[in-house]
Amino acid sequence: MDSESRQIPAHIAVILDGNGRWAKRKGVPRAMGHKAGCETLEKMVEEAARMGLSYFTVYGFSTENWKRSEEEVGALMNLFRYYMVRIIKIANDNNVRVLMIGDKSRFAPDIIEGIDRMVESTRQNTGMTFVVAVNYGGRDEIVRAAKKLVRDCAEGRMDPSRIDEGIFSSYLDTAGIPDPDLMIRTGGELRLSNYLLWQMAYTEFYVTDCLWPDFNRQELEKAIEAYNLRERRFGGRK
Repeated sequence: MDSESRQIPAHIAVILDGNGRWAKRKGVPRAMGHKAGCETLEKMVEEAARMGLSYFTVYGFSTENWKRSEEEVGALMNLFRYYMVRIIKIANDNNVRVLMIGDKSRFAPDIIEGIDRMVESTRQNTGMTFVVAVNYGGRDEIVRAAKKLVRDCAEGRMDPSRIDEGIFSSYLDTAGIPDPDLMIRTGGELRLSNYLLWQMAYTEFYVTDCLWPDFNRQELEKAIEAYNLRERRFGGRK
C-alpha cells in the first residue's frame, strides 16, 4: 500500500510486552530488558510524532505490576525516575505533549513530582499527545470514575437522569482523549490485560510476536498497514 493511500490512525495504543522474555533470550537480568524497553519507547515516541499520530498511548505500569518481586518493582521505579527526565527533552524536541493516566497516589513523592513536572513542562506543546498509563488498570479506572460520579450525584452536582456514555466517559482518566483506533500488543499474547477496557470497545487489534525492545518504525508501519486492510464500519469508515 503506497504512502499516499495509507491512512494513519489518529490514536494508537500499545501494550509494551516482552521485556522479560527479551532479557531471558539475551541471557541478561530482567532489569536490562526493561531498560532496553525504555530505550525503544524513546525512539517510538519520536517516530510516532514524525508519522503524524495525534495520540500515542502506552501501558507503562499496570495496577497488577505491584505483584512482581520487590527487586523488579524497585528497578522499574528507578527507571521511571531516569526516563521521566529524558522524556521531557524528547517531548519538547518533538513538540509532544505528555499526559499521565492512572492513579499516581501510590508512587513515591519524588516520582509524583516527576510526573507532574513532565506534564507541566510539555503542556504548551501542540503536536502529538503522548499518554502514559502508569499504576493503571481499566477496572480500577472505571471504579474510580463511578465513585466520582456517585459523589457528584449525592452532592447535587450531577442529575442521575442525565448520565449517558458521554457523561460517564468524562469521569474517566481519558476524558477529552478520543478512543484508540488501533491497539498494538507486542510479544504475541492474545489478551487485553486490563488495558483501556471502556475505550477499546471498537478498537482494531494488532498482535505481533516481536518483543517490545525489538520494536521499531518498520514494525509500526506493519501494524498500520494491517489496520488499513481492515473493513471498519464503525465511525463512518468502510
